[in-house]
Order: sequence, then structure tokens, then C-alpha cells
Amino acid sequence: MASSPLDDGVFAQLRQQVDPKVQEQRERELNERIHSQYEKSRQRQAELVRYCTLREDDSTYSHSHPSQIGDNATKPVTISSVRVLHATHTRHAFLERIVHPLLSHNRQGTYTLQEALQEIGGAVDKLNRLDIFQQPISTYIDTPDQTDASTTPTDHAVFISAKERGRYTIKTGTEAGTAEGSAYVNAQLRNIFGGAESLTANASLGTRTRSAYSATFATPILSNPDLRWEIGGLASSTLKHWASHEEVLKGGNTRLLWQTGARSKHEFMYSGLWRQVTGLAEKASPTVRADAGDSFKSSLTHTWTSDTRDLPLLPSRGYLLKTVTELAGLGPLQGDVAFGKFEMESQAAVPVPIPGLQGDSGVSFTAGLRGGLLYPLTLSGQQQHRPAPSRINDRFQLGGPTDVRGFRLSGLGPRDGQDAVGGDVYAAGGASLLLPLPRVGKDTPLRFQAFINGGRLLALSDARGGASERDAAGSIMSTVSALTQELPTCAAGVGLVYAHPAARFELNFSLPLALRKGEEGRKGFSFGVGINFL
Repeated sequence: MASSPLDDGVFAQLRQQVDPKVQEQRERELNERIHSQYEKSRQRQAELVRYCTLREDDSTYSHSHPSQIGDNATKPVTISSVRVLHATHTRHAFLERIVHPLLSHNRQGTYTLQEALQEIGGAVDKLNRLDIFQQPISTYIDTPDQTDASTTPTDHAVFISAKERGRYTIKTGTEAGTAEGSAYVNAQLRNIFGGAESLTANASLGTRTRSAYSATFATPILSNPDLRWEIGGLASSTLKHWASHEEVLKGGNTRLLWQTGARSKHEFMYSGLWRQVTGLAEKASPTVRADAGDSFKSSLTHTWTSDTRDLPLLPSRGYLLKTVTELAGLGPLQGDVAFGKFEMESQAAVPVPIPGLQGDSGVSFTAGLRGGLLYPLTLSGQQQHRPAPSRINDRFQLGGPTDVRGFRLSGLGPRDGQDAVGGDVYAAGGASLLLPLPRVGKDTPLRFQAFINGGRLLALSDARGGASERDAAGSIMSTVSALTQELPTCAAGVGLVYAHPAARFELNFSLPLALRKGEEGRKGFSFGVGINFL
């Protein structure tokens, strides 16, 4: 059948390319209709629950008319559609994995209004934790148009207003720490491919860490902010002035981060690092000179953290439990160092009530305990069954203003001449009483501190000498038991603590109480900056 002139005109229009300006105008009109519907939904929402906005602090809903929510809490509702507004650079498929489970046809049974609000709150909380949207993210619920025959009285449409953050951030600045000053630049690209991916690059130059460069690419797995994958590389040069050498690191790592709860998380990491002990000082000890040169470490690491503290930098209640397990150079792992390394850290904080004072007094007591063990292993492929001795790169260091206060950096443990050469087994503990300053009040992050802390760091002499695995195991048992046989090196003092959002600052006056031969105490004032304090 021959086509009519009308048919020819239709097909000609379909074959014709659309003018970009016309296409842009159509998209603009579509967005205007969407926003018009969005504003209309806000007005209709007042008839049911006014509007519900997600609170950023605890991820719960606050309502302008709570009585209406209570009256309708058990009312059956169905969610017929979910629309995320303003997320122009985020992939539709990425957002769909988060909001699609909210639709009623994707679940068994029906919602009550209370259940629907809880499920919506959970989805919005996931969007918050992706760190690509501005805070807070608001949600609005629209009742259906009763004139539409395709809807039912229980149908509701959900609108999520999620404005995206800037695509990039660049920060520059200077930092001052314990015996170190540095300048840094940090750049971050967000939502690179529309799936909450990020690329972070850092560069710094300083007095102790002479140079440090790193780049990390991170992405959530299956739109889940609690399951992330990272891959990155680094290069750094750090002056180890307490051991008369400089350490150069170059390598990369990949890790899987798994948030198993609001306060608990796991981290699985593989790293390959080429290390150099170089730039030896003229006074470098024989122990340091023996470890000079290159080594390659290939290791698997698992970190588990459970943290219920209210303010990690200045806790008044809660606890911290953390374990780090590292396995290097065993089995299929290649490299020229082999060891098993385990560390454990714990901290508990409790508020101290003041008789006659109602409510929180601002006084708290904090106690912490740390310990670690480095166990030498036989190198992969090595013919003789003899553990390789530990290297100075891998041993523990103890002492300084962020762990055992009242001692110089790496001032505890084995020494060779003037060099702190580290140890294979350590234990350290401390307790602090924190009090608010007069006329300053308990609501400020400034506290007066009285503390006592101590610890011991020991070496496995048999393992370093190349003993058999059986002898090394016996040496570990005897060394661990030796930690409690004598009084630990300890110090006490007082000072001021300021908890900045980025780090904790301490200015303390310390007095060493017990000091072993060769260890370096520090009587007087010391300044410390860090995140983890004993």
C-alpha cells in the first residue's frame, strides 16, 4: 500500500535530528513540571503529616504536628513511586538500588505509615553516608490525586530532595605536631562516574616526614555505603631521628571496608611496599646499619574496630576495642620479610557524678590498654626451617606525647647506643581524669587533665639471632611473661586538653616515676597532636 503524504511527513520528522536548543528547552520544561509536582506534594503533605524532614544528627524524623503522626501511625499505606530530585550527576541505576526496595510491589505485605517512614529514613540515611549530597536531605510524601482512576486511596509518592555537593575540593595548609611541622595540599574529586566514586590525592612536605604523596580511588559496592572498595598508591620519605636513618616507602594497597553496624567495622587490606633504610647518620648503630638497604613487604591485614564512645577525641562514656592482625611473607605472599603481627587496643570512659550537682558534671575518667606481638616466620620458599629475624622497619616503637607521656619519642625499649631499635612485644596502659575548667564550663572541648601511664617494650633476642621456630615460640612465651615480672616504666603529670574536630591537642607537664637504664624520660612540658591517645 502506498504511503500518504502525511505518513511521509511523519517519517521525515523522525529522521530529522533534533536541534540541541530545542532538546534543552524540552528538558527544561520537564524539570519545571517535576518541580511543580514537587511543590504541590509539599502542600498536600500538610493534610496527612504536614511534612517530614530527616534530622542529620540521629537519622529520625521530626514532625511539625506529632499528633497527626500518632493518629495515623497504623494507617495502611502503599508507596507507588520514589523520585530523587536534584541528583543530576548521579546515575539512575545507582540510586535505584537504594530506593527501589521502598516500593510496595517489591515487598511482601503492606506498610503502616510508621513502617513507611522508617524505611524511607533508612534509605535517606544511606544517601547521607555516601558523602556526595548536601546536609540535610529532606523527604516529602504526596497523597495521590483521587481523580486518577489508576491510583488507590492508600497510594503515596515519595520525593527525596538530595542536592549534590561540589564535584571537587582542594585544601591547603600547614600542620604542627610533636617535633614536626609540615605543609600539605589535599584534592578530592567526588561522584566521578555517577556512583559515589571518589579520587583523593595528598601531598605534603615537612621536617620529619620530608615528603609524602598518595592517591586513593574509592567506590561503594552495589550502592552500599557500608561496603566500600579502595585502591591506592603512596610514596614517602620519613626521617627517623631516634634511630639515625631515613625510611623511604613506595608501593600500593587495596582494601575492602565493611561497616557491620553503627559502631563496628572491618577492614581487609593487601599491601605491597618497597622499603629503604637509607640516609644513615655517622653515629648510626650496628643494629641500624645491619638493616640498611632495601626490603619488600607483601602482607595481608585485617582490622576490626568497635567504638561506642560519644566523642572519640574527648570521650566521657563508651568504650573502644580494636585489633590489627598482619601476615607477611607466608605461603603465596612473596617478599623478603616474613612475620605475623598482632596489636590490640582498648579504652573505656565513664562520667564521674558530683554529689549535689544534677545532670552531667563534665568530669570523666578514661582508662586505656594497648599491646602487641611480632612473631617471626620462615620466609616463603626458604629451604632451612628458620624464622627470618625482624627488621627495624617492622618492630614496635613506644614512648612519646601520644602514647606513654613523659618520655621522648621512642624513648622506651631496646637501644643500641643512641638509637631506639624497637621491640617485638609491648604492653602499655594509662588512666586520665578530665575536669572542665572554671568559668569555661563543661560544654566546651577544653579540659584539665591529670594522668598516669606506663609500659614496657621488649625484644625477642633468640628470634633475632636466627633460632628455630620451636625456640622462637618458647622465646615469645618467656618474653610475654617478663612483661609482668617487673615494674613498668611509668610517668605522671597534669595538663590541658583541647579536642578540635580534626585532632586532639595536649599540653602536659610530666614527671617520670620509673625509668630503666638507657630509656629517655622527659621531665617538663611537652606538646602532642594526634587522634589516638593512650
